[in-house]
Amino acid sequence: MLACKLARSASVLEKCAELRVSCRTYAAAAAACLRTAETEEQSQLSAAHERRLQEMYRATGEAQPMMQQASEHKTYLPSAAEGADRLRSSKGASCSRATSTTDNNTGIDWREAVAVLQAQDRQRLQQNMLTDTFRRQHTYLRISLTEKCNLRCMYCMPEEGTDLTPKDALLTTTEILRLSRLFVEGGVNKIRLTGGEPTIRRDIVDLTGQLNALPGLQAIGITTNGIALKRKLPDLQAQGLSLLNLSLDTLRPDRFEQMTRRCGHERVLETLDLALSLGFDPVKVNVVVMRGINDDEMGDFVELTRHKAINVRFIEYMPFDGNVWAEPKMVTYRQMLDAVQQRFPNGLQRMQDPRHEVAKNFHIPGFKGSVSFITSMTQAFCGDCNRLRLMADGNLKVCLFGANEVSLRDAMRQGASDDELRVIISAAVDRKKAAHAGMFEIAKNKNRAMVHIGG
Repeated sequence: MLACKLARSASVLEKCAELRVSCRTYAAAAAACLRTAETEEQSQLSAAHERRLQEMYRATGEAQPMMQQASEHKTYLPSAAEGADRLRSSKGASCSRATSTTDNNTGIDWREAVAVLQAQDRQRLQQNMLTDTFRRQHTYLRISLTEKCNLRCMYCMPEEGTDLTPKDALLTTTEILRLSRLFVEGGVNKIRLTGGEPTIRRDIVDLTGQLNALPGLQAIGITTNGIALKRKLPDLQAQGLSLLNLSLDTLRPDRFEQMTRRCGHERVLETLDLALSLGFDPVKVNVVVMRGINDDEMGDFVELTRHKAINVRFIEYMPFDGNVWAEPKMVTYRQMLDAVQQRFPNGLQRMQDPRHEVAKNFHIPGFKGSVSFITSMTQAFCGDCNRLRLMADGNLKVCLFGANEVSLRDAMRQGASDDELRVIISAAVDRKKAAHAGMFEIAKNKNRAMVHIGG
């Protein structure tokens, strides 16, 4: 725990330096935030942290008064950026676990810290709200519409299910549209609707139409298991849906029930055929490959692309809460590629990948479709990442594998203006790391179940 606090303290100081916040401004922000004390566990200042803060304040002559005040209030001194983000509305959450809560009485008052950031960096926020410190521009927003799902896929949700956020703590349609507008105004040109299972949200057709009306938005996609999509797909397309990703991990009905713990394989295939007949080109089929479970079907999936405009995307198995990830169960990109090449020894050819593409794309000459590999675990694509995730409970997640989240829902419901929300979003994006920690560190870290994140 102490090491975790030290790491957090170091991160705070480094962030302060990155934003070029003066010592005096930092002190003012910290003094404002000191009015709200942290819990006893969080508040213990280590000697090392105290020495670093004293060094920082020495040039201004404010070190001793500030350290005395910190000691009296038993709290750490946050940076202006950390104050602005309120990065999670958590109640004593550990550094590895982000929780969503409507109780904001145990943390920094976001209003005071937002005012500091607005004053010192307003021009940058207006011009580059969604650009991080590594100059990555985030133009793609994934919105989870619900945590509920009509399947129980083994890599996504525990068999017994998972605790869901109470309904009144989920984003309303009005809140989703407000945040979407801010993101699009900030540079987002593509939105993807996810879940849970997004098609079980009753107003998804109307919501899609309202999103499509946002000036500057170029594309709306959906990632779905297809079970409940068939009857809604024509209306969704009419309202502006243009991109379709269908999750299907097996072509065998009995195995489908084993992997999803539910029935419905035939309905998914019917949805796939309907999407093709409606002109979705390509329909992307997401296949999470797991050793000993469905890795023997890769060749059969590739065969689907012979006569259909399908992009089959083989995905490395990733660790999330509840899926009991283990390295031996994961089939690596190289192993998947070798398996496909053995089935099609003279055919697989590399394609040019578009910018921000997360997949490595191939095709077989003469086939209508294509084959891709998503290599999140063995060959990360963090350097060109342009994705942000807005979860159903209103938390913004800047990295799929990161634990840090900021609650935009809480800020909105406490009266935050659009400008204040932009500051919070910008500060969260600004803290995005250069890359995730790697396969084995990801496996050790605590993260939400995929059904909560939205993929």
